[in-house]
Amino acid sequence: MHNRLTEALTHSRSTMPEADLVWSPTILDDPEGGRIILWPHLPCVRMSNELRTREHWDGVAFIASSDELEIWIEEEKQDLESPGVHVAAAMASGTTLGRLLDDLKTLDVDGPSIPEPEPLRLLHHAKNARGGLPIFALEPTTEDEMWMEWLTCAADAQVTLSSLIAGISVGRRWKKQRSAAIERVAQSRYVDVELGAAAASSAAWWMEECRGLDEALIAQRATRIVARMRGALAELREGRVDDSDSRGPSLLVPVHQPRLPALAAAFEGWPDVESIVAVTIKE
Repeated sequence: MHNRLTEALTHSRSTMPEADLVWSPTILDDPEGGRIILWPHLPCVRMSNELRTREHWDGVAFIASSDELEIWIEEEKQDLESPGVHVAAAMASGTTLGRLLDDLKTLDVDGPSIPEPEPLRLLHHAKNARGGLPIFALEPTTEDEMWMEWLTCAADAQVTLSSLIAGISVGRRWKKQRSAAIERVAQSRYVDVELGAAAASSAAWWMEECRGLDEALIAQRATRIVARMRGALAELREGRVDDSDSRGPSLLVPVHQPRLPALAAAFEGWPDVESIVAVTIKE
């Protein structure tokens, strides 16, 4: 896989159409004030300093539930005690995440790691910087009826599809998706063919994660997440003390690279603000 994929990625650089697997943040100015910074990173990979955003931010929001954020802290402790335990378990699971980790293992990238290194790094930074910066969880809890309804509809759609494609090899489909994603990887002087190949594998992983979901379900999820981003930004505006920056506060949102296009598209029309408050993460 490694040689064929990296060779194909090298060849595609000269014939690449518009790429949507980008490395630079997408910055959106909220009409009510402030900015939302969508920073793309690869799942389970530690990004280089050159690819980490240098934008100033006043709070961070993760596409995860508050329970998941606390699980990251616990997984970090477990990984310190037994290095690689979570990666090994995921690789043995037979899931799409396991396939992604298999790919990443063959590439010369800084990973794979579980818990995810980049969100975890930002979580620790937020807890320790400037006396503690606000942290938000963008996925609702299981107590949220609308969210549970969406999860149920998504599960039903994926189960229905799986029965229709039972005869198709997941491995074969994965390879096709990974190869197709090569042309979507944007160029950057800080991205070599190894990291570009990891981006293609990450795109294949996300396509598998979304398999069976129609455009309406995908858009519904993205719109809800964006509404909660706006809610987090509104909370930052409300608690703002330093008004020296006329642009207002900035909210950083780390996003898996292949998820970025759908989330950026959900800002069209600016969904209504959904109020959320910062969470407290226990060590």
